[in-house]
Order: sequence, then C-alpha cells, then structure tokens
Amino acid sequence: MSLELAAVGFALLSALSWGAGDFSGGVAARRLNPYLVAGLVHTTGLLFFCLMALLRAEAFVPQDLPWSLAAGLAGCMGLVFLYRAFQAGQMGLAAPIAGVVGAALAALVGVFLEGLPAPLQQLGFAVGLLGVWLAARPKEAAGFGRGLGYAVLAGLGFGGYFTLIDRVEGLFWPSALAKLVATGLMLGLVWRVGLWPRARGLTGHLGLVGLAGLLDAGGNLLFLVAAQTGRLDVAAVLSSLYPAFTVLLAWGLLRERLSQSQTKGVLLSLVAIALIAAG
Repeated sequence: MSLELAAVGFALLSALSWGAGDFSGGVAARRLNPYLVAGLVHTTGLLFFCLMALLRAEAFVPQDLPWSLAAGLAGCMGLVFLYRAFQAGQMGLAAPIAGVVGAALAALVGVFLEGLPAPLQQLGFAVGLLGVWLAARPKEAAGFGRGLGYAVLAGLGFGGYFTLIDRVEGLFWPSALAKLVATGLMLGLVWRVGLWPRARGLTGHLGLVGLAGLLDAGGNLLFLVAAQTGRLDVAAVLSSLYPAFTVLLAWGLLRERLSQSQTKGVLLSLVAIALIAAG
C-alpha cells in the first residue's frame, strides 16, 4: 500500500473515531453540562496520551513544545466558540460552518506548503466540504444570526489545530501537551462558571464520558498519523467527514431519522472519499 493510500485510511479512521466520540459525548451532554463533558473528555485524552508516551518510551522533542501548546489552545478555543454558537441558538448552522471552515483553512495551508493536489482530489475536497455541511445540518437549522461569528471562530480554531499539530515530529507527547492545555482551559472554565456543584449524576455517566474521551483521543492520534504520512489537506478534509459518522450512529443506535439533507451529506461524503482516494 502506498503512503498516500495509507494516509487516506488513517484519516478515515480518524473521522470514524471522532464521529463516534462526538456521538458518545453528545449522549452524555444530554444529561450533563456540555462544558463539563468537554473538560472530562480532554482529561481522559491527556491521561491516555501520557500513559502511551511512557509505555512506548517516546523521546520528547523540545521543538514540538510551542506547536503542541499552540495546537491545544487553538483546539480548545474552537470548542469554546462552538458552544458559544450553540448558546446563541444557531446549533443547526454552527456545526457545519465550523467543520467546513476548519477543513478549508487546513486545506489552504496544505496547498500553500505542499502545492496543489491532484485534480480528482481537488474535486473531492469540494464535494467533501459540501457533504460535511449537509450531514451536520439538522432539520430545524435556523437562519444566520449572531451565532455565525462564533461558528466561524470555532472553525478557525479547529483549522488552527489541524495546521499546528501537523508541524510536530513526535506522536504521543505532542498530543499530551495539546490535551494538557485544552484540559486546563476547559476545567478552568467549568470551575469559573461554577458547574462542579451542579454535576449531579456524573458517576453514572463516567463510562460514557470515558469512552468519548478515548475515541476523541483516537481521532486526534489518527489525524496526526495521517498528516505525517501524507498531505495535510487530504488528512484535514477526510478527517472532517466525522459528522457523517455521527449521523449514521444516531440513525443506527438511537433510531433517529435522517433528513433529506443529511442523507445527501452522507452520500456526498462517500463520493468525496472515493475521489480523494482515486487521486
């Protein structure tokens, strides 16, 4: 198998892991505050990456430190702005906007650093971004409003994470450092707004939150492997197809009906995968 196809495979596994993680975390967030869930998800990822780095005796590369810390800050800020967009009542548009902006930013940086991809892959990028937009939109998507700015900032944060973590040489320690920043910021936010006293029923959902944390960490790790193996833009666009997997899991496990838009988004995502792989 060529390195290009291996990168495609890792990126798709990243999308699957992130999609399943979002599904697990979303189920937990229905009963707990989403900020608290996000903080615990990052904490799980931090512990996982530290443990793997120690078990694998991975050498720490000092040059990775600024990139890792900046990536953790960008990713955490992306999540915070995404939740701010949700609070503004624009959930139906915030998720697809953030996904498309994040993937588009990373794709543009990839083109700048590595040149234009093959024509079929360029077409696959366009189809994939449209698929993300459609798959992430629920039936009740509202119009544009004050949440739009937050959604764009969230996408810039996620795109910043993609491009910054791609600059590291290591694997587990850079991911652990990024999670350390995200964990500190999210748990600090939870403490600042006084959510700990209201975290009732947390013990009954620790398993689900832990699963979400491991799947989120797996998505981070697989994206990093994909970006280091192949092109950044390919890894970013394919990894950003995770909403399609979240939608499919909700359909298969929770019996949620797919809207016409979501069905088209899932199908377009499959077409995008084929085009990018063929390129």
